Amino acid sequence: MSAPEFVIFDCDGVLVDSEVIAARVDAKLLSSVGYEITPEEMAERFAGLTFKDILLAVEAEANIPIPASLLGDAEKEIDRRLARETKMIDGAAWLLQSVGLPFAVCSNSGYDRLDITLTKTGLKPLVPVLYSAKDEEGIMEKPAPDIYLMAAEKAGAKPDRTFVLEDSTHGVHGASRAGMRVIGFTGGGHSYPGHADKLLEAGAETVIARLQDFPATVEALGSFGRLG
Repeated sequence: MSAPEFVIFDCDGVLVDSEVIAARVDAKLLSSVGYEITPEEMAERFAGLTFKDILLAVEAEANIPIPASLLGDAEKEIDRRLARETKMIDGAAWLLQSVGLPFAVCSNSGYDRLDITLTKTGLKPLVPVLYSAKDEEGIMEKPAPDIYLMAAEKAGAKPDRTFVLEDSTHGVHGASRAGMRVIGFTGGGHSYPGHADKLLEAGAETVIARLQDFPATVEALGSFGRLG
């Protein structure tokens, strides 16, 4: 058994329903330069990655030259829409107040964007510790394990006693590589058929669709030990 001592939450798609907004903007911009893709396909393939990493993947796959301005255009339009449209995932405020363990929020989004979404949803005062893989010096972004390991180290927590809630396969891969126990989440607006299966294949021990189920799931997994 490994009793839980620390929790890490992803932000986009777990606490705030922002992934679906970013997917719509990114799909429109990529389609405009000749890479036809739907928001649903964006969510399935690229959720959890920064737009910079998405562009690198698209260039490598399709050999399409991407205008240098596209990254800036995407960042500005996504920030504008997030500030206007972002909603809290159902149960997020309750979860942050009820988790019962020390926790941090770790995201690939930059601190400025995290401030936009957490402020818009009213969650900012409920997040005591926040880390951005994009903005922390010397930290690689998910699916690298860096941000998870940094958070656990700063909290004085053992990785194998740290539980992570992630909605993307990239996030699950990173947390698993950090030696942490991962619970997948499919309750965001960007979820798709087969989402849960992909999270399990990536290394999640189990998957939940409601944030209200997280505390009991952590308790159960901590009691029975690592699954799989």
